[in-house]
Amino acid sequence: MCSSDLIEHGAKKVIASDISSKMIETARIKNNDPRIKYECISFEESNFGEAVFDIVICSLMIHYLPSYQDFVKKVNKWLKTGGYLVFNVEHPVFTAKGDQDWYYNEAGEIEHFPVDNYYYEGKHEAVFLGEKVIKYHRTLTTYLNCLLSKGFELKHVIEPQPSPEMIELPGMKDEMRRPMMLLVSAKKK
Repeated sequence: MCSSDLIEHGAKKVIASDISSKMIETARIKNNDPRIKYECISFEESNFGEAVFDIVICSLMIHYLPSYQDFVKKVNKWLKTGGYLVFNVEHPVFTAKGDQDWYYNEAGEIEHFPVDNYYYEGKHEAVFLGEKVIKYHRTLTTYLNCLLSKGFELKHVIEPQPSPEMIELPGMKDEMRRPMMLLVSAKKK
């Protein structure tokens, strides 16, 4: 959907990539606009050249990469001066412990969300949609200071929470108890 939104807001060309062929095929079926080029490729394998993009948007993929510094360095190379990097990741509070689930009491009610070993960055095994996956935990300091040290200016840092219209939906009040996502936008100097 992001690719469609970019086209609707004036992008002349969009390159949409994902490591999942199913995701690429689904996106292609939903929008086959000729201005969108779909690529089934991992971030690590991708190479777009120097200063070719006005904006790079990464949604929920950075916490699967072993090296955040390599990511920032590569995106910095791809972006034109004044270009933007916009990304979202699972919030470091959410990725710190590893199992990413609430603690429940004997009655099955939520007691609290565990945060442990926050400052121990690195590889964590987690369960996502019933499958074991490898994610990489990083602190908020690492996410932000790496951008600053690699030639970016922070524009926005957001820890989204349910809107007032959503707060009465099942489970939404619990989403006010801990941050789950982190959104960052930065501009290449």
